[in-house]
Amino acid sequence: MSYKDQFNFWLEDSYFDQDTKNELLAIKDNEGEIEDRFYKDLEFGTGGLRGVIGAGTNRMNIYTVRKATQGLANYIIKQGGQEKGVAIAYDSRRMSPEFADEAALCMAANGIKAYVFDALRPTPELSFALRTLGCISGIVVTASHNPPEYNGYKVYWEDGAQVTAPKDKEIITEVNNVTDYHAVKTMDKEEAMKAGLYQVIGAEIDDAYMAELKKQIIHPEVIKEVADDIKIVYSPFNGTGNVPARRILSELGFKHVYVVPEQEMPDPNFTTLEYPNPEDPKAFTLALKLAKEKNADIVLATDPDADRLGIYALDTKTGEYVPFTGNMSGMLIAEYILRERTATGTMPANPALVKTIVTTNLADQITADYNVKMIEVLTGFKFIGEQIKLFEQTGSNHYVFGLEESYGCLAGTHARDKDAIVAVMCLCEVAAWCKKNGITVWDQMVKIYEKYGYFKEDMYTITLKGIEGSKQIQEMMNKLRSNPPKEFGELKVINFRDYKTGKVVNLESGEESSTGLPESNVLYFELTNDSWCCARPSGTEPKIKFYMGVKGTSLEDAKVKVDALTESLKAQL
Repeated sequence: MSYKDQFNFWLEDSYFDQDTKNELLAIKDNEGEIEDRFYKDLEFGTGGLRGVIGAGTNRMNIYTVRKATQGLANYIIKQGGQEKGVAIAYDSRRMSPEFADEAALCMAANGIKAYVFDALRPTPELSFALRTLGCISGIVVTASHNPPEYNGYKVYWEDGAQVTAPKDKEIITEVNNVTDYHAVKTMDKEEAMKAGLYQVIGAEIDDAYMAELKKQIIHPEVIKEVADDIKIVYSPFNGTGNVPARRILSELGFKHVYVVPEQEMPDPNFTTLEYPNPEDPKAFTLALKLAKEKNADIVLATDPDADRLGIYALDTKTGEYVPFTGNMSGMLIAEYILRERTATGTMPANPALVKTIVTTNLADQITADYNVKMIEVLTGFKFIGEQIKLFEQTGSNHYVFGLEESYGCLAGTHARDKDAIVAVMCLCEVAAWCKKNGITVWDQMVKIYEKYGYFKEDMYTITLKGIEGSKQIQEMMNKLRSNPPKEFGELKVINFRDYKTGKVVNLESGEESSTGLPESNVLYFELTNDSWCCARPSGTEPKIKFYMGVKGTSLEDAKVKVDALTESLKAQL
């Protein structure tokens, strides 16, 4: 069917409700808008669905959510997992509760029990819940840190991680096989509840989740010692983190936690946020204002589904708050865990830290210092979750920490996805330890740099929307792949890794080896002087991302080096 045929089908078929038809009638004279909404089905990728909310095959709506769920239900039945049920959570975005119910009722109509949270919950708690309840799968309705017009739908498997190969491709195939909307099942909510196929969950999971988080605390006595003095400013960015983050800090004894009032309650429009992403400095405007009023030690913010954490810490020398990247906050927590677990004799046997290929090389230095195995995986926290599962299956290692540069990390194995609630807790423990020792969190970060080297990373992103944009992104990757640069400015390329072909080529000797990782459309350039650069199209947004990292002799030197690398990359493009 052409996009115009699809448009007419949605307008004329009795399956679609009148509100949907009215929305489409309003654009009947806008050819470009009709094409964009109907030129393809909203892609069900390896992470699930994500798109703009609205009517059409290329939009997030009850029909595309239902259709995707029918495909997932078909897969669960083929795997013989329908008796185990599915856990479902949702965030504070527009249509999130409705999409969660649509998914639940489609599952129920397929004879698969749905456990649905009574209100919004963080993504990591969904990961925890499905393992606690022994479910085969989990769904969380969220568009994470995307702008307010978006929503999404992430799929988890029974180990608690987002789905990995080969199941991801198998589920995609099942979803793509559902082509007839009339074949999609659903049922009445009351009937589903009577049949025991729709169960509301809540406080009992919250309590168990909190108990698991507390197991990651190393020095509860330090928190109690400085609880009267330490001041924390926190923003949940109008999302799911507000209740659990405040609860865990309160239960640990922190007394002065100030929440940004304008960003405290759920708000699907994110009225005070241009972009509800802790990676965006503008998102911290109100939190930093409050921090200065309260003379806070640290400023924390979690994204709307509370799987990413951003922080600022006070630099007493300048009186200013310094932003931390995801690499910095992740390594601050990791270094504390490795140091204090070693010092207290609580480090497990064969410890391992897992990071993604675009995460800081500072991790390599710190893990080597504490004799902890460091494992690299592809970009995406699901690959870190997969390693936890492999450790449990083989007994080869014990997971102590995992992180990715995009502000996500996980201490403990209660969840198999990045968890900003446990990160808030761990970071506040680090801040308490710093306070007791008469230093700031920023002082501690500088100490780490002084010991291991001033590692600095940056990212350059190009956004190219629509059909033309995706073609341009592909052309950019093809150019770099077929004719890899020999140098970036003064930095020579030592090894060129192509994760699509699985090959590593030494550009000097021509010698080839294997990446040892699954196939992925990612290119990585290992450069001289502990530097690197990586190209990767986003799996969820119309973007191509270029990651880079350097090692300097000071903060200033590292900045000069990373800026020079960024400029030489732009010249290559």
